[in-house]
Amino acid sequence: MKTHYMQSLDWLILATYFAILLAIGIWASMKRKKESSLFLADRSLRWYHIGFSMWGTNVGPSMLIASASAGFTSGIVSGNYAWYAFVFIAMLAFVFGPRYLGSKIQTLPEFMGLRFGQSTRNILAWYTIVTIIISWLALTLFAGGILIRQVFDIPMWLSASILLLISAFFTMLGGLKAVAYTNVYQMILLIVVSATLTIVGLCHVGGVSALIDKVPSDYWVLFKPNSDEAFPWLPILLGYPIMGVWFWCTDQSMVQPVLAARSLKEGQKGTNFTGWLKILDVPLYILPGVICFALYPTLSNPDEAYLTMVENLFPVGMVGLVFAVLTACLVSTIGSALNALSTVFTIDIYVKKFNPEASQQRINHIGRSVTVAGSVIAIALTVAIDSIKGLNLFNVFQSVLGFIAPPMTAVFLLGVFWKRTTTRAANLALTAGTAFCLTVGVLYLWPPEFLKGFFPHFMLLSFYLFVILAAMMVIVSLVDKNGERHAIPTPVYEKQSKWVIGLWAALFAVMIGLYIIFN
Repeated sequence: MKTHYMQSLDWLILATYFAILLAIGIWASMKRKKESSLFLADRSLRWYHIGFSMWGTNVGPSMLIASASAGFTSGIVSGNYAWYAFVFIAMLAFVFGPRYLGSKIQTLPEFMGLRFGQSTRNILAWYTIVTIIISWLALTLFAGGILIRQVFDIPMWLSASILLLISAFFTMLGGLKAVAYTNVYQMILLIVVSATLTIVGLCHVGGVSALIDKVPSDYWVLFKPNSDEAFPWLPILLGYPIMGVWFWCTDQSMVQPVLAARSLKEGQKGTNFTGWLKILDVPLYILPGVICFALYPTLSNPDEAYLTMVENLFPVGMVGLVFAVLTACLVSTIGSALNALSTVFTIDIYVKKFNPEASQQRINHIGRSVTVAGSVIAIALTVAIDSIKGLNLFNVFQSVLGFIAPPMTAVFLLGVFWKRTTTRAANLALTAGTAFCLTVGVLYLWPPEFLKGFFPHFMLLSFYLFVILAAMMVIVSLVDKNGERHAIPTPVYEKQSKWVIGLWAALFAVMIGLYIIFN
């Protein structure tokens, strides 16, 4: 999106978006009780706050652009990464969520501390902090900074600083409550604008039937043969669960809105709402790429599919609204990540290790300081990534981060479901297991000559790594007969609401129906 695409009306709309966002953030901050915690919104979040916050954290400008690119090149098959997620969002609602809320924890390292002891909590706290800074902050800023730089024609460090300034403002002023309230506004805006782009595109193509005729028939298939290099069905079926459990059930940035739920029922309705919102990923993010293929089949760079649609189909004013949506995605993701970062460092490191008697005012002060420090580190990493030429580091880092999933998934699943799992087994998986997985990841991405063609598909490799780590944890736990073991935290029990059960049953029925239709 070049600077000249933005006309006076576009700038006015963009300014209006920021004014409304600022007003909502300040209003949400005023609703927070004085000297209450910044981190869990006084455990007051309703289902719509939770749903929009989880979905908003998952959405980024790179996701919009990459999804449209995937739609342009291969159709809706990449929608598996959105639609298959409902299984693991349900696991959060009924398996992990009741245990998290029953333990009254503020962070997931704290939960693992209850299960395996302080040593595991320390390892997981630093593990989480590094992951948030690299994956949620630096890489998101890098992708968003490119868009900001294109519009404003400013250097990367300034682009990243602007985004962080906006996100940190809400995080520091109102904590999770401000982030959650602004997410509702931003995600509604995202749905409206993205749906408009899809509808306008369909009108230009000539309708749904014309679109079906203009693209290859396999563009509408979710499960492709195992011979397909990019999206074989078996690696997706086996490998995505490893990623899904890690991302939806054990990642602090994703799970924090559920920890702040008013009740378990509210958390289960909120996660259900997230599942319904994930259905929209295909029509809102992927379908525009398919439409772009029908309209502009000679487009040389699929990564330009999203902005090509915007440039050619939207009038003056709507371009500014699209840029507001891209900014909304960034602010939502970065704000959630900053809040998660300050929560983990303050609760799991500062309070637990250095100042257990700290007042709430002091805790909030440390949380705000961590937000600033994390922002500075993230900007430095973003500039460093941008300075390295000739390598698509964003895609490389995203792939490497995928190898983080097996140890986290193994530790949380065995920790929750097998009471004989020992602390030594968990710590070994989080340390040596992570080192092993990252080593395999590096060899997969940059294979030496003798390993070229040796590794299976990325998702299948993730599954194999999980099996190896889970087997190692079982063996260590069985051999370590006198090892440290703690009780599995007891879930919170509430009478299951018929509404909750009905909503989840309906979601499962719809998702199964979609998979039948598109296969």
